[in-house]
Amino acid sequence: MSVVARAWPAALLVAVLGLAGCAGEPTRIAPGTLKADALQQLGAPTAAYPLSGGGERLQYSRAPAGFEVNNVDLDASGRVVSIRQELDDRLFDRTIQPGVGVWREADVLRIYGRPFEITRVSSYDGVIWSWRYKMMNAPRLLYIYVDPAGVVQRYHTGDDLMRDLFERM
Repeated sequence: MSVVARAWPAALLVAVLGLAGCAGEPTRIAPGTLKADALQQLGAPTAAYPLSGGGERLQYSRAPAGFEVNNVDLDASGRVVSIRQELDDRLFDRTIQPGVGVWREADVLRIYGRPFEITRVSSYDGVIWSWRYKMMNAPRLLYIYVDPAGVVQRYHTGDDLMRDLFERM
């Protein structure tokens, strides 16, 4: 058997997997798509949340290693009304609502999904949830501070210095 004949099945597999990866991209779903069709194209979501008005959010997170959380919102009739990649510096000020009783853990999960890490520090009485994201291809971190009552108190962003360290190795 020739080298070309042996390599052909592997090349075909790579091409098929590449096309399947494109089909599973949430941002390529058209508004108006039925839920069943969206699920067929995207597969099972990493989480699903009810929305006001009878709608539903299908969340596709690439965490913990990835940099994106895509929310596909459906209306009460089960049709896609919006798709949004949430881990974006330009959205944080409009989305995150720190303050007494305003934004809680459930709100954070509904927007960003499970964090890649939950930590504690001695200077804060609560936990710090963090997500990886990219800003113009630079690895960044979003930190959300949640107090013991489950209320978001503040957030900030920072460079993902550990990622830079591993990339240099």
